[in-house]
Amino acid sequence: MPNLRFAAPHERRVAIVTGGARGLGRACALRLAEDGRDMVIADVLADESQRVVQEVEALGQQACYIPTDVSDEAAVHAMVQQTVARFGRLDILVCCAGILGQEAPFLEQSAAQFDRVMRINVYGVYYAHQAALPHMLQGGWGRCVTITSGARHAATNQVPYGVSKGAVYSLIGALGNAYPRQNVFVNGVEPGRALTDMVVPRFTPEFLADPGNPIGRYADPEEIAEVVAFLCSERNTYTTGAVWSVKGASG
Repeated sequence: MPNLRFAAPHERRVAIVTGGARGLGRACALRLAEDGRDMVIADVLADESQRVVQEVEALGQQACYIPTDVSDEAAVHAMVQQTVARFGRLDILVCCAGILGQEAPFLEQSAAQFDRVMRINVYGVYYAHQAALPHMLQGGWGRCVTITSGARHAATNQVPYGVSKGAVYSLIGALGNAYPRQNVFVNGVEPGRALTDMVVPRFTPEFLADPGNPIGRYADPEEIAEVVAFLCSERNTYTTGAVWSVKGASG
């Protein structure tokens, strides 16, 4: 580790990744495991989650799957309690669980659709932080990262999704300024687009080969996970309340 005056010793810490069964969540779980973190995969996708558990264990870390609907407050709190009961600690929270929802003009978006997106994308993040932060504060160290989106700036055909990511952006700023003196940092990562199940089916192979952004491609999930891993690491000694842009471009 570099000679960072305020860096904590590197430890075999415990991480929760919501939405860890696939896509960005899976990539983050595996990257954190490479850094020596034991892992809880919190998701509704049982088979895929169990495969990620096996991949984490193959990297030499302990791991388990806890079925979790992040829109259910009681389920999220129970998942965190099970994590602490099993591992004796909780150090890292990565919130990747999210849905795009319906892509349609605003007047075709029902209130029920808006509610569904908000409950997963916003309430799920809110519940997870409320459940996890007390354990990090008690332990004197914690790192939280949530995936947000440029859709927060306004997405005409994805209004519920865009509003949800705007809310998450605000939450990151608020919580990031709340606990840094207790050495608990809260940050976000804003990918441009990454090649996940949320993105790839929506576009033609020709478009994905050159989507027109400055770098000329979309990200691999592993590229996003690299940034998440740093923000969750002992090497992160001075970044909190920030949303890091990982877009292959400025802005």
